[in-house]
Amino acid sequence: MKLLSAGKNWITIIGLLIASINFLMIIVLFLISTIFNKNDTNLGLFIYIILPGFLLLGLIMVPAGILISRKKRITKTPGEKKLLPAVDLNNPMHRKAFIAFTIATVIILFLTTYGTIEAYHLTESVEFCGTLCHKVMEPEYTAYQNSPHANVACVDCHVGSGASWYVKSKLSGLQQVYAVATKTYPSPIETPLHDLRPARETCEKCHWPQKFYARNLQTNRYYLADSLNSEWDIILQMKIGPEITELGFAEGIHWHINPDVNIEYISENDMRELISYVKYTNKATGEVTVYRNPDIEISDSIISASLPRTMDCIDCHNRPSHKYSSPPVYFDKAMLTNEVSQEIPFIKRTAMGILRNTFTDKDTALMQIREGIINYYKSDFSGYFEKNHPKIDQTVASMQKAFSQNSFPGMKVNYDIYPNHIGHLESEGCFRCHNDSFTSDNGRKITRDCNICHTIIGQGKQDLMQFTNIREALEFQHPVDIGTAWKEANCSECHRYLY
Repeated sequence: MKLLSAGKNWITIIGLLIASINFLMIIVLFLISTIFNKNDTNLGLFIYIILPGFLLLGLIMVPAGILISRKKRITKTPGEKKLLPAVDLNNPMHRKAFIAFTIATVIILFLTTYGTIEAYHLTESVEFCGTLCHKVMEPEYTAYQNSPHANVACVDCHVGSGASWYVKSKLSGLQQVYAVATKTYPSPIETPLHDLRPARETCEKCHWPQKFYARNLQTNRYYLADSLNSEWDIILQMKIGPEITELGFAEGIHWHINPDVNIEYISENDMRELISYVKYTNKATGEVTVYRNPDIEISDSIISASLPRTMDCIDCHNRPSHKYSSPPVYFDKAMLTNEVSQEIPFIKRTAMGILRNTFTDKDTALMQIREGIINYYKSDFSGYFEKNHPKIDQTVASMQKAFSQNSFPGMKVNYDIYPNHIGHLESEGCFRCHNDSFTSDNGRKITRDCNICHTIIGQGKQDLMQFTNIREALEFQHPVDIGTAWKEANCSECHRYLY
């Protein structure tokens, strides 16, 4: 059909060309993705977001060109009346144009609806979140794939349900896209994220605290850095809830999020690492207790000007899906699962001596891990190496894999950059508040007693284990004799930096 005279202008013609070309490209790419099952994030980005954007631009140019052309014609012909276009369905040309327009509109509406739904699913997918900005998101995406939440979509935690948080997340995403495009993002990405949705609206959809009243037993196996890579086990009774389940939140670790209790705190620079002020409120009785740390002074004016954070799940479980393990942790796991043979003499000491270094990039790290381990055994245990080099090679591969899953030199990310607040071995964790320093006006303290959270009911080397019954507790015995230093210093003062 010939274009109407008003449509014979360059804006309309170019608009039609843009719309037609992009429509054909969408169809071709869609067929390719369907026939060859190419569920690629970048391909989906073009099919459902980029190309439809240009298609829409072309469609807008068509009527825009017609209106501009008509306005120019009216301007050049002062006597012509400014009437709106008339549609006469009795006119065969108008009728054909109307039918074509109606069919095209229905098709476009259908495709737009389908494309919008697909675009929504694409932008909500794990692959979109984790792979589109590969360098920036590589650490978080890799850690996520090896986490307990690997089958939970990113948006389930980072966005949750509801339109308002969906819109907020997309607006925030535009800022992130700009930062990536202009390379203005920080390395590493700064945490904590202060615009996350409250944990009660996301985490507790699956992990409501009432599920975790019962206590449980936890066995941790460590390996010492001696010639035998000796095992050292610790069996803990974790006091997740009270001894008697029906008491609910009356005691235990999850007491912190008791609905009848409100705990607020202020941290330096709002980083949640160095805490200087804690406020406890008993909602049932109205009792309020304020704790201050004399070692970290904070004035009343700063307190009044600060916005205290209300404690929730994320204050302890701050790395639920993006945990980065330290070299001792991932080494012990590899030895426990026989990826590294316990028979290799001094293998833990050797591996830790290499992995404590700072690497400029991933390739350099992998090369130094291989050369460091192989050269050590070629030099100091040449006879053993000749007979057992397959075990050494397997160890090298295991350490390279574990390093790649937990350290990312390109983004300056490792376990120490993003400390895990669960426990207290490699970060301050519990000791941020439970350090015997926080004192109230009436002399009450936030205790440092580890037994309020867990008790040791078994510990020691495999053949020399000490045990007690479940209602008693063993005093902690450090695997290496350091006297009473473990009582006087936080674990992280050594374990955070020394392997």
